[in-house]
Amino acid sequence: MQEEKEISGHNEDDVWSQIEADLSQQEDLLQYRAVIHQQNKTIHLDIDIDLGGGFEGGYATTIFSAPFTNRSGFRFAVHEESFFDDLGKMLGMQDISIGYPHFDDKLIIKTNDESRVRTLFTDDNIREVLLSLSDFTFEIVLPENTGDETSDDSRLELIIEEGITDPVRLRQLYRIFFSTLTLIEPFGF
Repeated sequence: MQEEKEISGHNEDDVWSQIEADLSQQEDLLQYRAVIHQQNKTIHLDIDIDLGGGFEGGYATTIFSAPFTNRSGFRFAVHEESFFDDLGKMLGMQDISIGYPHFDDKLIIKTNDESRVRTLFTDDNIREVLLSLSDFTFEIVLPENTGDETSDDSRLELIIEEGITDPVRLRQLYRIFFSTLTLIEPFGF
């Protein structure tokens, strides 16, 4: 199991110079784990690539995850629209539209606060990066079995079913993740 790197910085450039250095030191990157501390926020980055072997198929994931205080119980989930979603819409499943037709047509968005989600996705860069992904979920995960939607144990997660090791692409993902985290929990306390 890959050791978890501790990375700290005052801004994205500080953080990213350390991550790029780590990534460049590993020739065949199959696992990378880092805990990133920036501006009172803690973000976990986990890249896991399993090539499989024999009769087993492999898998790959890239996950950004961050705990945050969710006193309002805000939730949202975004994922790529699939055949099953089309079927679900015909059967009455609801997803919201945020006013950007290309984004609304390609992604399913669910939330308990439509105006807050619209505010989150007004950023062209966030929408563009999410539209470039396939097989992903971007959501707020509430703690299990607490019955308390306003818990301090909520998490923002971006899970991509691809092992992304390109530093430029990873940085784009980190940037939108950090930006979204800052919008949903501005102070990180």
